Amino acid sequence: MSEAGSSPFSPRAVLAILAVGAVAFLLTLYFIGAGEFGNDSHSDGGHAGGKGLNGYAAFARLIEGSGRAVEVSRNEGKLTAYGLLVLTPPHYADGEELSEAVERRRSIGPTMVILPKWHASRAPDFRKDARDGWVVLGGSDSPEWKGFADDITVSLGKAGTWRTGDLSGSLPDPKQVQTGGGSANLVPLVRGDGGRILAAYLADDGYYPALNQMAGMPSSFGGDADYLHPLIFVFEPDLLDNYGMAQRENALLAERLVSAASGGERIPVIFDLTLNGLGRSANLLTLAFTPPFLAATICLIIAGIIIGWRALRRFGPPLAEGRTIALGKRQLVINSAGFIRRTGRLHLLGPPYAALMRARIAQLLGLRRQQEASALDMQIDHRLLGRGVDRPAFSDLVRQLAESRGTHELLQAAQALKQIERKLET
Repeated sequence: MSEAGSSPFSPRAVLAILAVGAVAFLLTLYFIGAGEFGNDSHSDGGHAGGKGLNGYAAFARLIEGSGRAVEVSRNEGKLTAYGLLVLTPPHYADGEELSEAVERRRSIGPTMVILPKWHASRAPDFRKDARDGWVVLGGSDSPEWKGFADDITVSLGKAGTWRTGDLSGSLPDPKQVQTGGGSANLVPLVRGDGGRILAAYLADDGYYPALNQMAGMPSSFGGDADYLHPLIFVFEPDLLDNYGMAQRENALLAERLVSAASGGERIPVIFDLTLNGLGRSANLLTLAFTPPFLAATICLIIAGIIIGWRALRRFGPPLAEGRTIALGKRQLVINSAGFIRRTGRLHLLGPPYAALMRARIAQLLGLRRQQEASALDMQIDHRLLGRGVDRPAFSDLVRQLAESRGTHELLQAAQALKQIERKLET
């Protein structure tokens, strides 16, 4: 019988434990969703998350403000996603890896590669006017990506202005301007002073009418392969980085470049950060709410609500648990029967039970039990016949018990013997 015991915790203590656990769980979800525990947001790099002069945060915000779907991706899987992919590799990028990523996209969507130029460092802390992500430009240098577009040469020179069609503007640092050339397959999109190529696309077997129009070429220029998508090079990063986006003309140029690269369609724009060393695996919190894991997440949420409710309602004293196995002869018989059933040896009970019932019925009939079983069975049959109990015969039931293999036959014979005993007792 259960006994009431005293509760080790007061209702307030239980409520406090639940509150602390809930807060800790919510903080865990926040850190999983954020994907990082540090305070370094990498906002001083030359990528779409960079807020310094060499970053492209303004470019990404501009395109998003124009109504396009924009994603700043840290997942390598997005390198093969549908849309315009904007790559901003650093100076130390692996050329072969970059070439492989670009070639995989030629049949998926357009790609824009913005070459790096500036070497920047984070603004010192002693500058009170410095904001998060601000940098100090320490110099410029052209990248050398061996294995990627090796036929294209990149160099630094001087150019004060840029022009494309009827749109023109000035460069923020005319003494350090990066230009491209060396390949006959480059079709200039933006030129600087002296005809220097600041941005161009690669002429191949693809058909790019929007880029041809921006470059001032006939719309029929190029090939007719519809499965190919264009590859655009922006040699001068100041055309699109935060340094250049301070001018309205550069913002108009950015929109025109994106529109021409997209073929005039409003496709998504993906800014990649994996080549900048900022890649990471899929967000676990987002993955938990994505099929097929969504079903398991819902079940866990429901289970958590039920457990929390039961814990909150359990303010009374707990009951002392009773014995798992009760004492007594009845429980002993039940346990033994359960053991025999589990072992599958129920048919072995037939002969012992027949011997037990032979002895008990013989005692009720006044027969001597110290004799052979077969002879005693014949005497029992004779006495039962005299008392009007002729069906079923005792000897037949004993034989059925000994030969039974199935549970049904065994129980049927045992019940018949029990009925004979009860008739003799009345």
